[in-house]
Amino acid sequence: MEHLPETVDRDILVQRVMSALMAIREASDCTLHEAIDIFAQRYEELRRDRPDDFTLRREDYGHGFYS
Repeated sequence: MEHLPETVDRDILVQRVMSALMAIREASDCTLHEAIDIFAQRYEELRRDRPDDFTLRREDYGHGFYS
């Protein structure tokens, strides 16, 4: 995966989805659909490598988020 700003991980960990997507798009110069794919990949990596850093359980992540 290309280098992403540290803010992306922090945003993902605390469910700031739009902020993470915007940072990914800016850093990667990609489309929204590509940014969503990168977000999903990074989310899974963080869940695997840093599960205790999430503020929400996997089941609750994304609830109430509508774009």
